[in-house]
Amino acid sequence: MKKIVIAAAAAVVGVGGTASAALAAPSQAPAKPKVSWVKCTDPKLVAAKADCGFVTVPLDYAKPNGKKIQIAISRTHHTDTKHYQGIMLGNPGGPGGSGYAYSEKLPRWMKGVGQGAAAAKFDFVGFDPRGVGSSKPALTCDAHYAKPPRPDYTPTSAKIERYWLAKSKKYAQDCQKKFGWLLPHMRTTDVARDMDSIRAALGAKKTNYYGFSYGTYLGATYATMFPTRVGRMVLDGNVNPKTVWYGSQLEQDKAFERNIKLWFAWIAKYDSVYHLGKTGKAVEALYYKTRAAALKKPIGGLVGGDELDDIVLSAGYYTSAYMDPAAALSAWIVKKDPKPLVDSVDPGDDDNGFAVYNAVQGADAAWPRSWAKWKSDANKLVKQGNRFNTWSNVWYNAPVLFWPFKGGPALKIQGKKGLGGILLVQSTLDAATPVAGGYEMHKRFPSSRLLLELGGKTHANTLNGNKCLDDKVGKYLSTGWLPKGRPGPDDSCKADPALNNPDPTQQLRSAGVQGGKDLPVGRL
Repeated sequence: MKKIVIAAAAAVVGVGGTASAALAAPSQAPAKPKVSWVKCTDPKLVAAKADCGFVTVPLDYAKPNGKKIQIAISRTHHTDTKHYQGIMLGNPGGPGGSGYAYSEKLPRWMKGVGQGAAAAKFDFVGFDPRGVGSSKPALTCDAHYAKPPRPDYTPTSAKIERYWLAKSKKYAQDCQKKFGWLLPHMRTTDVARDMDSIRAALGAKKTNYYGFSYGTYLGATYATMFPTRVGRMVLDGNVNPKTVWYGSQLEQDKAFERNIKLWFAWIAKYDSVYHLGKTGKAVEALYYKTRAAALKKPIGGLVGGDELDDIVLSAGYYTSAYMDPAAALSAWIVKKDPKPLVDSVDPGDDDNGFAVYNAVQGADAAWPRSWAKWKSDANKLVKQGNRFNTWSNVWYNAPVLFWPFKGGPALKIQGKKGLGGILLVQSTLDAATPVAGGYEMHKRFPSSRLLLELGGKTHANTLNGNKCLDDKVGKYLSTGWLPKGRPGPDDSCKADPALNNPDPTQQLRSAGVQGGKDLPVGRL
């Protein structure tokens, strides 16, 4: 294969400031943030009698009286006035996931798993982080970037490699052209400051917080920057602060390979239902045979090899997503019915989540700017047997290779004086945020307690129906209880067998929801 060298990719262009500017001390006294309340339009928020509004914040906190942006928030109110605990913010992950409706979703999920008494003690505050969803502006670079079908993720030829490099470079250039003024201010530290602005605008002394996936890194950032303003904090599916962000993708590739093989084995166990093979290896071989054929002739005109990978990737994230892609694969392979797969394809017409994902990761930390390095690392992982997600992950992150400035430095995540106890929850077979992240976060925050879900294969699995996990989370949020500290994990729960290995013969259907929780948006 012809070697492609990307020269001068790290050159800084005019973006109106450096990515680390948000860490600088304000040069002017900021005005107290306020909420501009508006009428809620989301039917579920209306039904929940939520308040909706915008908090105006500085684009650059080092220039508090300079250009402003708006953060969309929603709020539902506590019903237990005797035991009121204050506000609770939440984040679903991504980066790039919308948390605007979390004021309604979080208490609903808690009630759905028997933790309604704990939920009644909080005002839940949903918000869209800067650049996301209903916040203003909403970042987008190319609305049709992911339109299917796409060329193979695996660069089996120099032509394919050049295609993806050119596509990734143009995406970064489009982001710079449209939102160059915003990109340097998309750091997680900026979002943490926005969270504190929301706290101040609502008149709260402390921020309680519930974060999933990337939301754990956001919560840890807030706890590092504002330790005395943290109330109760649950971080579920922990990002490893040692590997932010390039190294995180490499660790994911190994974990997703393991989890997709577990899914293949699960399909084989139910060969009487899916008819795709009686062993995991047989199912895997049939999958890749089907994928190769889809590259040549997309299924239903839309589902090529990449799209097929994207559809079944959900099974690597969540056991609640085991059945739908298995049934869709079976419908095509056994019956030649393309509809379930075609109906599962992302039309690629909403770029906001992908744009914010790249913007945050590109600003947060320094990434290698050598394509040779990226390619070498990917080839090494594939050679080690990590075939399924490696090249998909490369191209999902590749715009950062061409980002208009060098990100970082990454914030040093650490516990500081005044920080209370944090509850960390981690499934031991989480692929998106491998278990090492839970241990490292526990190490960084001495006042934290680590609760493991032993054998759990689902990413960020609290509020999903594992009674042991959810009862401990509810007890912590309700009373402040934490398990006693000890070396390693401080407490554990076994994965719920019915949730961890669903039985399709019992007609347990999944529609992107397990235990009431909507699947998070984004890659982490």
